[in-house]
Amino acid sequence: MRSLLVPGSGAVIRYHDLPGEVPAVVLLHGLGAAGSSDLVGAACHPPLDRRRRLVVDLLGFGFSDRPQDWAYRLEDHAGAVAAVMDAAGVAGGEVVGHSMGGTIAIVLASRRPDLVSALVVAEGNLDPGVGTGSVRIASWAEGGYLARGHAGMRAEIEEAARSGDPGWSAYAGAFRLADALAVHRSAVGLLAPIEPTARERLYRFPGPKAFVFGDESLPDPDQQRLAAAGVTVLVVPGAGHAMAVEAPGEFACIVGGFLDACRP
Repeated sequence: MRSLLVPGSGAVIRYHDLPGEVPAVVLLHGLGAAGSSDLVGAACHPPLDRRRRLVVDLLGFGFSDRPQDWAYRLEDHAGAVAAVMDAAGVAGGEVVGHSMGGTIAIVLASRRPDLVSALVVAEGNLDPGVGTGSVRIASWAEGGYLARGHAGMRAEIEEAARSGDPGWSAYAGAFRLADALAVHRSAVGLLAPIEPTARERLYRFPGPKAFVFGDESLPDPDQQRLAAAGVTVLVVPGAGHAMAVEAPGEFACIVGGFLDACRP
């Protein structure tokens, strides 16, 4: 695992840099999760395993630092990921983001188009104010969430993990590491209006772009809406929202296959 002091944050972000071919793939996790728990497994399945892979733990999550004076907005997370890519010498990377990580990937691509050649968003948040767990978290005032809300969310997640479901199990482990302030501020930032919206930025992205659903998340009216806007729609069989954990081989095959097909 590698470390980088993120400019302006006073905090260290940590990431795996797995060797392979270029262009590199950068993998970003969702709210309360961690790349080191959710995405390394999928990154080691073919055809993703041929590529150089940067698997990031965003600030506040996983093994990265938890700065208490940081805003944790989408732009802040995107800036930290850009710093990782710059430090790693990655330009024109293929960025794959799950859930909140997908929205961060979209913001990154719009802010630093030199860093992103292809964009894959796995059930990311596209519209302001729309989410599931993020809406519940952001409904709390910050102080209340820190005092009571985070512990309640953690208890609910750990109860769901007792079912043996691999997605909930991985999420419970990552959520134990997640900083409560980072979770709350990231949820608020994820739901906040941005101009243009994440959906509009995805539609405008000039390179290859795909949106991935787990088949257990379907039907979803966005399937047709995204396809009509020129976004390739991919479906991971045998998986729900936590697709990279529930079906890592299938996720890698479908995402890697799309990226292979986009290469000249």
